[in-house]
Amino acid sequence: MDEALKSAAINKNDLSAIAFTRGPGLMGALLVGTSFAKSMALALDIPLIEVNHMQAHILAHFIDEPKPEFPFLCLTVSGGHTQIVLVKSHLEMEIIGETKDDAVGEAFDKSAKLLGLGYPGGPLIDKHAALGNPDAFVFPKTEMPDFSYSFSGIKTAILYFLRDKVKTNADFMTENLDDICASIQKTLIDMLLQKLVKAAKQHKIKHIAIAGGVSANSGLRNKMAEMAERENWEVFVPDFQYCTDNAGMIAMAAHYKCLAKEFVSQEVTALPRMKF
Repeated sequence: MDEALKSAAINKNDLSAIAFTRGPGLMGALLVGTSFAKSMALALDIPLIEVNHMQAHILAHFIDEPKPEFPFLCLTVSGGHTQIVLVKSHLEMEIIGETKDDAVGEAFDKSAKLLGLGYPGGPLIDKHAALGNPDAFVFPKTEMPDFSYSFSGIKTAILYFLRDKVKTNADFMTENLDDICASIQKTLIDMLLQKLVKAAKQHKIKHIAIAGGVSANSGLRNKMAEMAERENWEVFVPDFQYCTDNAGMIAMAAHYKCLAKEFVSQEVTALPRMKF
């Protein structure tokens, strides 16, 4: 906090409100942030603003230009969440589709682990995928009703695929790493965009955004650019630094809540499973 104040060239007494992430997330981290924010707001006698972590990812689009027009659809993808959100205003959002089990980010990380890559796995798979053939191997895509997702099945399919291939060739993963990563990434991205296209057509929306850590994936960004041309979309992707978790998006969300005077009391507590 001291470093942030110095960087902004302001004094703590210049602050007009304190914002914090209430959830969703890991309880330990949320407790630390919530407790610190409450203490500082109390000491400075200024308002307290709670922020929903996933809504903040969406509002990262309003940090820089260009900004999407309302209403727009946002595909929010991270290690813990996969959602299609209908964004009606800065403070009014509706989840119209989400994963029923694992998030797409978890599927990337699990696949990377199976391949002996490090963590987080998404960026590593993305790096190898850029060098591989996305059509080298075919993985089954899970079919779900409406705009729902499921990624547990493809994780199991990848596990069995690698197990069977290694039985016949112990060096299979090493020899085919780039192609495997490219094929996995293509399958996961196709699953994401299939539902997004369906939602955009049903809601008659042409402004489409992506947010969350997985939105930094170059394969997803490139595919979104292709879809924009094919579907006549206007696509919005935050600057790379605002894709993964960051304080800027929390501040942006807090800005609009502050304008609406949406403050909370000192009784507020962390909420790991916080909903929209």
